[in-house]
Amino acid sequence: MVRIQNIEIGDGNPLVLFAGPCVVENRDMMRKTAEHIKTTAEKYRTPVVFKSSYKKANRTTGKGFVGIGMDEALGILADVKKEFGLPILTDIHTEAEAPVAAEVADVIQVPAFLCRQTDLLHAAGRTGKVVNIKKGQFVAPEDMKHAASKVIEVGNAQVLLTERGTTFGYHNLVVDMRSLKIMRELGFPVVLDATHAVQLPGVDTGVSHTGGQPEFTFPIARAGVAVGCDGLFIEVHPNPDAALSDPASQLSLEMLDLLLRQVTEIDRLVKSY
Repeated sequence: MVRIQNIEIGDGNPLVLFAGPCVVENRDMMRKTAEHIKTTAEKYRTPVVFKSSYKKANRTTGKGFVGIGMDEALGILADVKKEFGLPILTDIHTEAEAPVAAEVADVIQVPAFLCRQTDLLHAAGRTGKVVNIKKGQFVAPEDMKHAASKVIEVGNAQVLLTERGTTFGYHNLVVDMRSLKIMRELGFPVVLDATHAVQLPGVDTGVSHTGGQPEFTFPIARAGVAVGCDGLFIEVHPNPDAALSDPASQLSLEMLDLLLRQVTEIDRLVKSY
């Protein structure tokens, strides 16, 4: 079991929602999104962690939106945390970013493409914050024990593992639901990222962002919760089509209500046995 402020995740506790926009775009959008997520989560008595990147270091092309600047973006996340009382998750890309992000974030996330970077995992662990490691698209679930051990060896056992799909040929990701069980048996709470899992990496969309198949977000989320994941990671945006990052895979705010209605019922059923 891992504790994020007063939220307990794992060991049969209720499903935890990790939700928010892909990247910090501006203050108004972040406030609107955080307020909607909190209200919706409270309706279904779902613990929620607000997530958003202060920077997007991994872009399809050099023209992709990176962010509004680390200091400004972290300042907005700090304000969201204070105003709405929500724990914050954000990702880091270099060792130097770890202590700076940790001044705001309750959960430090290591991106999937960086999940084997020893120095980055050590830096994340040394913050003392919960560390969420996304399983690389190229990594077998059982091998995530090595990534987790790198955080543990610097004295931090507060680790989450997140499934976000596995590379299946070119331009495609597939979620192997067995991975949720395999990674949980390593001894860590497991999260399913149901929006990044529907991406089509590198697909030529005619613009500088990754393609996606959002019609599969709901079935993937339902399936993962039925398997028994401890958390659900969903990127949401007031207007996904206009999002500056990952517009093809983010969920609209209006759809979050229906998704939570479905997955919380499944979660209660699975965890009642």
